[in-house]
Amino acid sequence: MNIQKSALAVVLTALLFGCGGSDSDDPVPQMGTFSLGVSDNPADAKSVTIAFKQVVLKNETGSHSFNVMPNGELKFVDLLEFQGSAVETLVSGQSIPVGEYQMCLYMKNSTVANADSSFVQTMDDVMHGLVTNSNGSCGGVGAEDSDTGRLFFNQKFTIAAGVNSFVAEFDLHKGMQDPHGNKAYWTLKPTSVQMHNQADVGSIKGVVGATVMEGCEVAAGGSEFAPAVYLYPANTGLEQMKDFRAEADTATEIAPIAAARVNDINDENGQVVGHGYEFGFVVTGDYSLGYTCLAQNDDPDVSNNADDVDAPFFIHADEQGITVTAKAVTERNFP
Repeated sequence: MNIQKSALAVVLTALLFGCGGSDSDDPVPQMGTFSLGVSDNPADAKSVTIAFKQVVLKNETGSHSFNVMPNGELKFVDLLEFQGSAVETLVSGQSIPVGEYQMCLYMKNSTVANADSSFVQTMDDVMHGLVTNSNGSCGGVGAEDSDTGRLFFNQKFTIAAGVNSFVAEFDLHKGMQDPHGNKAYWTLKPTSVQMHNQADVGSIKGVVGATVMEGCEVAAGGSEFAPAVYLYPANTGLEQMKDFRAEADTATEIAPIAAARVNDINDENGQVVGHGYEFGFVVTGDYSLGYTCLAQNDDPDVSNNADDVDAPFFIHADEQGITVTAKAVTERNFP
């Protein structure tokens, strides 16, 4: 399968306004407006479409449910249409009390190719069903239909008085599994997600030069390529940069944090004038970047190396000393 499984970001924005100041012995609860959108660092596919049904926030005092189906119809989001920092809204302006929460997203499952449910369309135009294996309620609330899957954010996050913006980022390299065994459908794992406060995140973007891309393809051989930029911890050298893998990091082999597809840059006439990448939501700090043209060979369930006969993988070029600051765009090009 020519699928580059990469990171998906879900943006959660809560604008909160204190409502205290009452003379009553029972103070008025502080409330806030809740908004939720989705964005993606895309897979190497023509479409990864989620059919959303419901969003639920839960805490110790109960649950807050938000129906995202306009007029009773599923909310279809093709993640590849919302790359980098682009966002599609699921929930907007809903009032909730301040406090500590967990979140569940509910989607429609289908094990067969079905445009009326969640699906993946690969680069060869073949459509596959898409499911998540988790189901059940979120604090006693949740879609009960048998074809409903649940994406549960186990990590807790706090909605406080004031302005709060969060990013919940899926890592599709770890969280999305292609068809295997006798299964013909894709599976979106309900884990592999982290919440970040958007006040502490920025973005990275840049272009990849033709000499870098061509050099990688010559070194790789063959005729099938999926260019991508990989994000690594600070001071990760080129020889240390490895693929997404199940094993823990070692001193000589370090797995990436996330990956972003390299896309064509077109002029006003639709002509390709370059190639660029973007990480939409990155926690502030220092990082290294690596470029590969072989992202299609990166299977997160195994270790892929340059000497693999059928599916070689290596990082061809690196960039060091990338610093991300809050609410700012860091630009870094190859070379």
